[in-house]
Parts: sequence; structure tokens; C-alpha cells
Amino acid sequence: MSFNIKDLENSLWEAADHMRANSPLRLNEFAEPVLGLIFLKFAEIKHSKIAKELGEERKKKSKNLSGASVSRERPISSTDYHARGVLFVPEKARFSYLTELPEGTDMGKVMNDGMNTIEAENKELTGILPKTFQKLDNKTIITLLKNFNQIPDNIEGDAFGKIYEYFLGKFALADGTRGGEFFTPTSIVKLIVEIIEPYQGRIYDPACGSGGMFAQSHEFVKRHLENKQNTRASRKITIYGQEKTDRTIRIAKMNLAIHSLSGDIREGNTYYEDRHKSLGTFDFTMANPPFNVKGIDKERIKNDPRFSYGIPKADNGNYIWIQFFLNSLNEKGRAGFVMANSASDAGHSEKEIRQKMIEDGVIDVIVAVGPNMFYNVTLPVTLWFLDKSKKKTDRKNKILFIDARHIYRQIDRAHRDWTDEQIEQIANIVRSYRKENGKEYKDIKGLCKIATIEEVKKADWSLNPGRYVGVADNDGEDDENFEDKIENLHNEFKDLTDEAHKLEKEIFKNLKKITL
Repeated sequence: MSFNIKDLENSLWEAADHMRANSPLRLNEFAEPVLGLIFLKFAEIKHSKIAKELGEERKKKSKNLSGASVSRERPISSTDYHARGVLFVPEKARFSYLTELPEGTDMGKVMNDGMNTIEAENKELTGILPKTFQKLDNKTIITLLKNFNQIPDNIEGDAFGKIYEYFLGKFALADGTRGGEFFTPTSIVKLIVEIIEPYQGRIYDPACGSGGMFAQSHEFVKRHLENKQNTRASRKITIYGQEKTDRTIRIAKMNLAIHSLSGDIREGNTYYEDRHKSLGTFDFTMANPPFNVKGIDKERIKNDPRFSYGIPKADNGNYIWIQFFLNSLNEKGRAGFVMANSASDAGHSEKEIRQKMIEDGVIDVIVAVGPNMFYNVTLPVTLWFLDKSKKKTDRKNKILFIDARHIYRQIDRAHRDWTDEQIEQIANIVRSYRKENGKEYKDIKGLCKIATIEEVKKADWSLNPGRYVGVADNDGEDDENFEDKIENLHNEFKDLTDEAHKLEKEIFKNLKKITL
């Protein structure tokens, strides 16, 4: 490519963000049509490339047959495009048509009609493409069309995926806490994928948001297998997801299509609906669930088989999600997910669940992540990695702890991420621990340590990496982040307070019985 993808991303975003700043629409009302335009440009470029190939093939055939049978051959249709794995874009939905419409055209209606015609020709997109363009005024639509029309026709599919992902991240950042519900920062997803290694199989995300886990799994397979094996990466993995909002599902399905993927993503509230009958089903589970959710109706889930370790008594959804992830795996399955730091040391019934999981040998790796890596959480978080087959290896009585809080790249004052090199550094520690890369594993003070189950037991079943890796030499910091301590103490105090209130109610109830 003769252009710089980063410069292009920045240029496209600056123009779109200027439009957003001057629009009366809420961010989510503006984001969906903008993402739809990126998708449309991607589909049109792919369509144009295949149209040229099909035309040249017809010409060649005509020349070889001296025009004898070509006149009787059926016209090129959407079927020809679908046979080559490409979406068919009708003429009235193409940028080349839309950007030449006369002044005064109702652009909102034309855009909505165009999206409908694309869905009519590509059944897998039914109900997915945005049809809210009439919320935008004519000037905004025309400006956005011209903005995205500057994307060069020779752009590669991978670059389009990066542009879409870049816009998702920018919209999530602009949306603050709500944006984090549908977008997990790319570097976090890349590390999860590198550690669980989804080379092939069934991948599940019960809180799939915009589908970033699926897109990065596809990229992982392409990097590691596509150049070595004569098969497309998309054929190595099958995708299953669940989300509670229809709007987010549409964004995820457009994301998949841009990465030349398809998946079975269903709408449903994962707490109460298991739309994929996930129990013991999947090879890999990845997720960034909502943290510390309260108010889950435990009466509705009390007989759910996904809770093999029991339903936690605390009004907190963390150990509900953890069991969803674990019990969705088959006997060889691996899971990687983001979790609130407080879950690593949570007490009472949650501690009992954690202890059983540790004793059963399903927890493989725990990674501490520093603050400001997410758009919706400023506090540090933890990445958990489960492996159902670990109990059959020499790692069965061990857990690898990594403290990556001091590994990061500062993006701006409030946000950090990991470089590809840093992701590789962390992933290589795990590969050495698993004896996968031919390198001998060594504990490194302040960074990583393999702890035995007996050591974890002595640490009161804590999964806080700071309790095990210690502090690097000449580092004056405490081995546990102060914010971690405050959060853990707060949650512990709340659990104790909740339990005290319950006991108080029981005491008063019993006193009434005695005094009657």
C-alpha cells in the first residue's frame, strides 16, 4: 500500500469527529451510520474488484469461443459474487452513485433504501445494516460520503478491519463508561488471544460486544497458520456469541463481515438465557464481562446447570460470570477473560468457589493489569486464564502469576495500552511455563512466579499476583497496588455489612417468635 494506514485513520476520524461535534445527535445515534458507511465502502471496494475479475473472465471466454455462446450466457448476478465470498452491492448503494446525486436529494431516504437493497441481495446481512440515516441532515451525509470516499480502492481487507476497529475504539473512548460496554481495547484482546491460542475450533463469547475477540482470533490464526497451511483462517474457527442489545449485535456482525467472517451471534441476557446451550460445548471462551453487577435475580438461576460450584451469596455477578466461562468449555477447553481485581481476593461464598476451582486444577494463569488500560474502568484489572485439560499435565498443581502492571505504553495522560512487543513478551512467559516455545521458564522477581497449590492455600486462596511475584529489586513500591487494596477492602467490608444485615434480620425474626 502506498499510503500510511495510521495517517488515513486519523484523517478519517478528524473529519467524522468534526461532524459529530456539530451534530445534535447522541453519540450512539451518530456512531451507527458512520460505522455503516465504513462497512459500505469496504463492501464496494471488494465488489468492484470481483466485478473487474468477472468481466475479464467473460471477455476471455468470449474471445476463446469467438463470441459463439456468450450471448446465451446468463448475466452476472449476486450469485457470482457470493460464490467468491464477496457481498453484492447494487448500483444505487455504491459511493460512485451516491456522491453524484443532485443537490436537494433526500439523502437520508436514499441511504436507507440503499442499505435495504444490500440486505435484499445478501441475506446474511438481513436486519444488520443501519437504516437511521434520516436522523442526519443532507449536508452531514454528503460530507461523510466524501470523507470515506477518500479511502483508496487498492486498500487491503486487513486495513479495513483496522479502520473499523479504530473507529470503534474512538467512539468507545468518546462515550466513556458506556463505550467500554461494547469495546475492549485491542491490546487487551490480543494478549488474551495469544495466551489461549485458538488455532482452530469453536469460539464463544457470552458478552461479545462489538466482536473484537472474534476478529483478533481470526487475525491470530492468519498469523500463525494461513501461510503454513493451504487453508483460509476463517475456515479454522467457528464463532458463537451472545449480546443483550440488538444495536451492539449489528455492530458486531458488520465487524465480522469486514474481517470476512460469519458467526452465530444471538440476542439474550446471559444471566438468564443460554442461547447456545453452552454447557461443556466450546473449545475456547473469551470475554470482557461487566464487573460487579448487582441485582441479579438468583431465583431465576438457582437450578441453572452452569453453576457447578454453586451460586455466590454476595450481590455481585463476578463469580456468576466466572462459572459461565468455565462451564462453557469442553474437556480440552481454554478460557481467557477480564475480571475485576476484587474477585481475586473476594471472601465468603466467592472464596469457597475460588478455592474449589483452584483445587480442581482449572485455573492456569493470572495476569495483573495496571490502571488506565480500559475506557470504562480506570482501576487496575486482572486477566484470568482457565484450562480444563491442565489437570492432565505437569502443571496440574501449579498456577502462573504475572504482574504486568508496570508494562505499558502511555497513549495520553489518561490511557495506556501494550505494544505488540510487550504483548509478545508477556505471552512468551506463558509459553515457557507451558513448555511450548523451547525456552526454559524462570521466575523473575516482580514479574512472574509459578506458585504451587499449597502456596496458594497458605496465601488464603488469593489469586492476586502481587502476593506471589514480590517486588523487583530497587523498587520501593509495596507488592500490592494501593488502589487494589482499597478496592478489595471496600468489597470485603460490603460483604461483611451485607451479611451482618441479614443476620440482624434473622435475629429480629427469631426474637418475635420467642416473644409471641
